[in-house]
Amino acid sequence: MKILIKNVKIVNEGQIIESDILIENDLISKIDSGISEEADQIIEGSGKYLLPGVIDDQVHFRDPGLTHKGDIETESKAAIAGGITSFIDQPNTVPNAVTQDLLADKYEIGSQKAYANYGFMMGGTNDNLEEVLKTNPRNVPGIKLFLGSSTGNMLVDNPETLENIFSNTKMLIAVHCEDEATIKANTQKYLDQYGEDIPVKFHHLIRSEEACYKSSSKAVELAKKTGARLHVFHLSTAKEMELFRNDIPLKDKKITAEVCVHHLTFTNEDYDTKGGLIKWNPAVKTQKDKDGLWEALLDDRIDVIATDHAPHTWEEKQNVYTKCPSGAPLVQHSLVVMLENYINGKISLEKIVEKMAHNPAILFRVEKRGFVREGYKADLVLVDLNESWTVAKENILYKCGWSPLEGMNFHAKVTHTFVNGNLVYDNGKINDEKFGERLLFEVQE
Repeated sequence: MKILIKNVKIVNEGQIIESDILIENDLISKIDSGISEEADQIIEGSGKYLLPGVIDDQVHFRDPGLTHKGDIETESKAAIAGGITSFIDQPNTVPNAVTQDLLADKYEIGSQKAYANYGFMMGGTNDNLEEVLKTNPRNVPGIKLFLGSSTGNMLVDNPETLENIFSNTKMLIAVHCEDEATIKANTQKYLDQYGEDIPVKFHHLIRSEEACYKSSSKAVELAKKTGARLHVFHLSTAKEMELFRNDIPLKDKKITAEVCVHHLTFTNEDYDTKGGLIKWNPAVKTQKDKDGLWEALLDDRIDVIATDHAPHTWEEKQNVYTKCPSGAPLVQHSLVVMLENYINGKISLEKIVEKMAHNPAILFRVEKRGFVREGYKADLVLVDLNESWTVAKENILYKCGWSPLEGMNFHAKVTHTFVNGNLVYDNGKINDEKFGERLLFEVQE
């Protein structure tokens, strides 16, 4: 199968070039202007931009065990509509993916249900070091540790266990950093005052800057002590930015940072209108924090933009504070949110591509993806930067049927998505065939 995309602006590796691109089977075979080869399909790209498919390094697609909220099929379908061609799913499903057998079960589900390429993190607990160390770095992206409260038995709060995991694996360790004791004390203070129905606007004071910094600074300290590869997920405070550096290239960094789209979009001021719909852990914080995250993103202390996509049903989100689950769905909209920031002059297209495609590929050592290069997998997304539309119930693809961005207008649209050389999304139409493959990772000795 040959697909030829003509006259498109390719955003890749710090530059934008106008070119044609030829896809043969699952690979990019040629990037050149004026390609005249015969093709099974020709797509006119004039006026559009071609980006490498987004690699989202942190999603919760809810399979297995929580599939009333979302599942790999529904959420990966929403992902390809949003230009995400690869995702890395987290282990706090039911059951938690904390043994090699349970992890293998998730991969089996992925092989049957994923519209996009997939990787699943192995989960660490206080007592599964032996299982963690059996993880194959060739086909599993990393180890996930929750250093703050989590689903099931996944809180790792034993210092000896933590040091053991950090000292004994060469794999990337991704962490959720919030200090449990600080959060518990803060929660109790507000419970004493308000009972179960704490106003959501206090969420960022309960899951506070102190709770985040205390935990992330400890993780960074431990990584420095042990030489572990540490990746800190969903940073939410300006203060934490002092923990990360930008004076060496990403490939040489052992300690790396991620920010999520919602922490770049909302502040605590939005709790008044959005309520529990924007309740995330870590919490959306102040304007000062949002500004600090943007600054660190643009100066390369933050390496990756992700979603932490975590759907819950509308009904669950209407509960009182203590029973309202944290998390929201974002994979269908993360790229357009960032493109809107480009249109508004906050970030360049090249930087968006770097943080959403190139850097996740470098950081996780994803094989042959994340760049528009000859010989690489044809995971590509075409975007139109001149098409206005509004997020509304009828165009939301998440199984939960809602989005915290509902009612927002965007001026960029994903028009085509390719996964492994297959046109999987075409102007609102999804190809029913699933072409997602298991992600592979280059192992360095």
